[in-house]
Amino acid sequence: MAGIMIIDDSLDKMVYRDGSRSQKRMKEKRLIPLGQHCCLGDFPKDLAPNAWEKCKKSSLGSSSSAPSLGQASGASGAFCGRGGGPRGPMPPPPKAGATKIRAVQPSDFRRFYDRGDLPIQVQHAMVGNTIVWKVDVEKLDYHHYLPIFFDGIREKEDPYRFLAMEGSLQLLERGGTKVLPVVPQLIIPIKVTLNTRDKQLVANMIKVIQKLVTSGEMIGEALVPYYRQILPIFNIYKNDHTNIGDGIDYAQRKRKNLGELINDTLELLEIHGGEDAYINIKYMLPTYESCVHS
Repeated sequence: MAGIMIIDDSLDKMVYRDGSRSQKRMKEKRLIPLGQHCCLGDFPKDLAPNAWEKCKKSSLGSSSSAPSLGQASGASGAFCGRGGGPRGPMPPPPKAGATKIRAVQPSDFRRFYDRGDLPIQVQHAMVGNTIVWKVDVEKLDYHHYLPIFFDGIREKEDPYRFLAMEGSLQLLERGGTKVLPVVPQLIIPIKVTLNTRDKQLVANMIKVIQKLVTSGEMIGEALVPYYRQILPIFNIYKNDHTNIGDGIDYAQRKRKNLGELINDTLELLEIHGGEDAYINIKYMLPTYESCVHS
């Protein structure tokens, strides 16, 4: 990878110049699924008994809410003794944890791909990898496959991440009228990925949402009733802009700036969402200014 830029002490792992994090350290913190030891499966227990000994035992099922007041300060019990006497200074309030990264649970896409149930494979090339469909995309059952591909967008490891992203974009591009009836089934995968608070995963899902809105007629209007599930995370990262002073941000072509992505997506939702889109967006994001109404 590129040179190391900063060390994130809160998660005890490296943050690299391209914004990525060490997947090994994230696995030890159980922020992403452990997966198999290799492409052939797990190592035998007698040969590798301590394969994941540094990983936490279980954190996927734990609550992601902020710690309580006593947990944040290490204090227990009341702050006043018998008779109302003081027992020391009150601890500071706990952190809200609105942008804290949540643990990513294994997706259905990973399970189906490992089982060999998805009609795709990676085609390696000199310029860049592409995906190859084993059947005609037009003949696929979108009610079954499209939610699975959307669910795989929260994966951070290849080939799951690459196949889920490229497969979702191609399904939306070639779906035509098949996409609109499947919109209600896509809300839960979208919400789960956005709620991870991982900026990389949030940016990937926002790009797919942009493609979804423009992939057919009436899709933008069909998303209006689900703004309360989608837009809360937009409100958190709406002002997340990269500030590098007078430098040049060469990563603009990769569209990783969350603030710009969210603003572009909100404008697309308003343009394609019909007459009720703006008032619903304004309800969830009070600071949003219309790009249609003067």
